[in-house]
Amino acid sequence: MAILIKNIKELIQVEEMPVQRVSGLEMARLNTINDAWLLTDGDRIRDFGEMSDLPVMPTAPDDPPPTIIDASGRMVFPSFCDSHTHLVYAGSREIEYIDKIRGLSYEEIAKRGGGILNSARRLHEASEDELVEQALGRLTEITGYGTGAVEIKSGYGLTVEDELKMLRVIRKLQKRTPLTLVPTFLGAHAVPAEYKGRQGEFVDLVVNEMVPRVSEEKLAGYIDVFCDRGFFTIDETERILEAGAKYGLRPKIHANELDLSGGVQVGVAHNALSVDHLEFIGEDEIKALLGSDTMPTVLPGAAFFLGMVLSPVRAMMDAGLPIAMASDFNPGSSPSGNMQFIVSLACIRYRMLPEEAINAVTINGAYAMGLSSDFGSVARGKKANLFITKPMPSYAFLPYAYGSNKVETVILNGEVVGLRDNG
Repeated sequence: MAILIKNIKELIQVEEMPVQRVSGLEMARLNTINDAWLLTDGDRIRDFGEMSDLPVMPTAPDDPPPTIIDASGRMVFPSFCDSHTHLVYAGSREIEYIDKIRGLSYEEIAKRGGGILNSARRLHEASEDELVEQALGRLTEITGYGTGAVEIKSGYGLTVEDELKMLRVIRKLQKRTPLTLVPTFLGAHAVPAEYKGRQGEFVDLVVNEMVPRVSEEKLAGYIDVFCDRGFFTIDETERILEAGAKYGLRPKIHANELDLSGGVQVGVAHNALSVDHLEFIGEDEIKALLGSDTMPTVLPGAAFFLGMVLSPVRAMMDAGLPIAMASDFNPGSSPSGNMQFIVSLACIRYRMLPEEAINAVTINGAYAMGLSSDFGSVARGKKANLFITKPMPSYAFLPYAYGSNKVETVILNGEVVGLRDNG
């Protein structure tokens, strides 16, 4: 069924000639149309323009008329593209949150058996059905905040069977949600306690057993490694990425969250789609990224929650790089998938302009998931994944009003999946 949204106060992120990503100075440009209309056809955007040019809608005799939504005073955005999450997990970790308040670092908590290893124990004890139901609640929540596509990593399994269990859960979720889900295999998220002092043997397990099984069951298109101080080395990361490449898995790297780890360079060398976190970035990392096809992805929620140093986003954009931003939704370091809050953090803490922040969570987020052709902007032929805001004075109000949900109506795959009371 077609949907006609009319009297749109401002239609945001419009593309007449779609691009894959925006970089450098282009990050500060955002194309919009005032007093606009938009027409969907099936699950696609059919057309859009100014209200003064709204055509008579042609319909065949047997075609039902389009559903009409009056968006007076409201704005229409392309849905957010959240390119880095771990939202399949069992239970919460608020006890560790209290440990953080008391002054323990992320690494100290991990050494005490907390962090990723804590989530791995909980996930091992949970059934696939329990994990599906918990994750569905989180997916429903982020849908209401405007997300339309989301990457979900494994990584809380750390055994062959539990990693496969996580990825099978993501496959089940794909059939039960209107969101577009992108699964990523992250077997090398941490070293299990039983492999302490035998990290090379765990890497062997990932390379020789996990990767082939993931490929055999066609459970993921991407492979990730936590390449950082105290986790996996450059040499270990390369072994894992090379194994993934043999099975057609493209890299997406956790890099430089804790130190200048070399993770950015190894990611670029192996044609990673994205390198993520990037709290520690210097001239060498920027030079490696320039001219590459790798998207630098910053995770403001984790830096906020853990009190980490901030990624030098302005220096990266000034050098000509693109920036994507994602939620890192997970139970330990970023227990929120609210992408509106990520936009606010981008502006408040990273001093990004609203235009730069919106580009980071739409078109560049889509690129970081390999979804640029269908998602991330308002363009003819792209997926009709949109949200209509509550009445707003300008799009700068989105990051400005950081404590409230500005989304009123959600449209995914050309269907209204969430409608809020206009009263």
